[in-house]
Amino acid sequence: MTSDKSAVAGYQTVTVAIDSGIGTLTLNRPDKLNAIDDVMARELLDASRELLTDKAVRALVITGAGRGFSAGGDVKFLGNCVAKGDFETAMSLVRMGGQLVRSLRESPKPVLASINGVAAGGGANLALGCDLRIASDQASIGQVFHRIGLHPDWGGTWFVPELAGPSAALEMIWSAEVIPVQRCLELGLVNRIVPHDQLEAATRKWATQLAAVPPIAAGLAKQAVYASHSGTLADALAREEANQERCFKTSDANEGFRSFAEKRSPSFEGR
Repeated sequence: MTSDKSAVAGYQTVTVAIDSGIGTLTLNRPDKLNAIDDVMARELLDASRELLTDKAVRALVITGAGRGFSAGGDVKFLGNCVAKGDFETAMSLVRMGGQLVRSLRESPKPVLASINGVAAGGGANLALGCDLRIASDQASIGQVFHRIGLHPDWGGTWFVPELAGPSAALEMIWSAEVIPVQRCLELGLVNRIVPHDQLEAATRKWATQLAAVPPIAAGLAKQAVYASHSGTLADALAREEANQERCFKTSDANEGFRSFAEKRSPSFEGR
């Protein structure tokens, strides 16, 4: 059953739906190429938290309506803030973006970005803040902040070096160019590319697979993988031992072993 919660929540710039364990959060200002103003930033933050804490959601998909994922921060909105000296309002947009990408990374649930077109600036970093990225062959990613004299935000100086290395990150930031999707794949910024007309179906298929993973084990693995960047091998091994012991004691592990013996697909419940 599909549940569209957008109207109930009163969102103006995003849509929210839940279907078969998959939560979908869609940036919905297509006439503005899903540029992010203060209203959208707040709604993205609120809606993502709603979906990530909903027990019916096992995996989250983030995408954009229309011909692009997101052009990033709304330049007209931010320009007006700067012209008026209203730096606090401009900075609130930056802070909400930081809270948003942190919530995506810290959630134990898999988060998949479905990049249907250009993802630039904060929009690029929203996509990079997801755990996985599937992209249309018409997609592109750009750290375009220097075009208007700004510094990357929403995690760009962490996500791009993490995925592509510091040299590639500086090239992207300093050039402020929008990178074609094939080059993004080579750099590790996206996981998969599919023909544009197949993106929705391919996203759905992958999200369905993610929604079927054992929630406890998958969440612990996500936490462990991200923690590995700031620790040693010994730290990782100790974390793996603790996580594995916890998983051995779950009902999901019992189900996994039973399904293997019975030659059927497992049905994990997060217990």
